[in-house]
Amino acid sequence: MSKLLCTVWLLLLLVNLGWPVRASPALSFRRRYGSIFSFGNSYTDTGNNPVVFADNGVFDPVTRLPYGSKFFGRPTGRCSNGRLIIDFIAQRLGLPLVPPSLAHNGSFRRGANFAVGAATALDAARFHDGSNPGNQFPLNTSLGVQLEWFRVAQAFAMPHCPRWLFILGEFGVNDYNFSFGKSMDEIKSLVPDVISAISMAIERLITHGAKSFLVPGTVPSGCIPQILHYFAKDDPAEYNSTTCCLDVYNRLGMQHNLLLQEALEKLRDRYPGVTIVYGDLFGPMMERVESPAKFGKRLTTECFRMFR
Repeated sequence: MSKLLCTVWLLLLLVNLGWPVRASPALSFRRRYGSIFSFGNSYTDTGNNPVVFADNGVFDPVTRLPYGSKFFGRPTGRCSNGRLIIDFIAQRLGLPLVPPSLAHNGSFRRGANFAVGAATALDAARFHDGSNPGNQFPLNTSLGVQLEWFRVAQAFAMPHCPRWLFILGEFGVNDYNFSFGKSMDEIKSLVPDVISAISMAIERLITHGAKSFLVPGTVPSGCIPQILHYFAKDDPAEYNSTTCCLDVYNRLGMQHNLLLQEALEKLRDRYPGVTIVYGDLFGPMMERVESPAKFGKRLTTECFRMFR
């Protein structure tokens, strides 16, 4: 995500959470939130990935350059050459970068990150049906597993604090991506279960005292280069003529985001004392693809020839 889009997204987020946006807001934000606790996949993971992959004997490319080269000067376990959105949020709030729970030996009083790259919302066992023997993914790092890590950490290492911000996600993209190759009807049938898993996680965290949530939607998978490469289509009509994205996968993301927003609205009604903000990842990413010239980029329209 470009710095411009990230800045716009963050400003909208801060306003939606009821934070006044001023020239120097860090001090006032720090009074409101003392720490961040996050769950998710590689969009949020700040360093758990190498620990989990090593434990499972899986090679992890994020442990090598160019990962981390643009900001940290070294690999940090982030699936990025710089910072993630969660890093920008923490800095905007005047908080330390959120430490990865599995790779951090200190206190979690200032927050903890339980996200792991390639994590799913649904239990990993659901994807190991014998149809792809030898494939270890997804690993056992689902949302339910991450919630259990949080429960243990809270019980033994963290006092209750009412000034916690919980970032729950992104979740869903890996549930769907690991299912690509099946029929679209089979993949779509996962959406309600994914949304239910996210909703139940929010309610579970509320029972632990959570009062503020940021819940990002999913991304336009049909525009992701790996998806365009590995799931290329023979029919040029399946590609959007303007963006070169695969429409069928983007429609899946839109369905997920619509149902997620409906579920969050129900939770707001059920828990009026809890702040739950939806974070739009889909829109800013599509803006970059649809209007590349705004960001100094050029996108070829020869989609079919480009991805086959």
